[in-house]
Amino acid sequence: MASNFHIYNYKTKGSLHLKLAGDFDGSSAHELINTLLENDKDYYQIFIDTNDLKTIYPFGKEVLEKKIGGIVKQFNNLIFIGENAHELSMNY
Repeated sequence: MASNFHIYNYKTKGSLHLKLAGDFDGSSAHELINTLLENDKDYYQIFIDTNDLKTIYPFGKEVLEKKIGGIVKQFNNLIFIGENAHELSMNY
């Protein structure tokens, strides 16, 4: 995992908000997937805020795309937001 990558979270009624910060690499993608899997049935919506990502490495995007493609149907509403949302959302 990129040494400066963090996932901050807060909850609202029925929603989980994940704020990604730092550099997004392959290990960061795994951390995000694991966080999603830990919370997949607890929330109606999961928002992933990408505003604080500094660098998004191609390998991180590739890992996320491969891993999330197989599990995305588990999530009711997975919503990428922020200025880097287009980099990570890939129309899941």
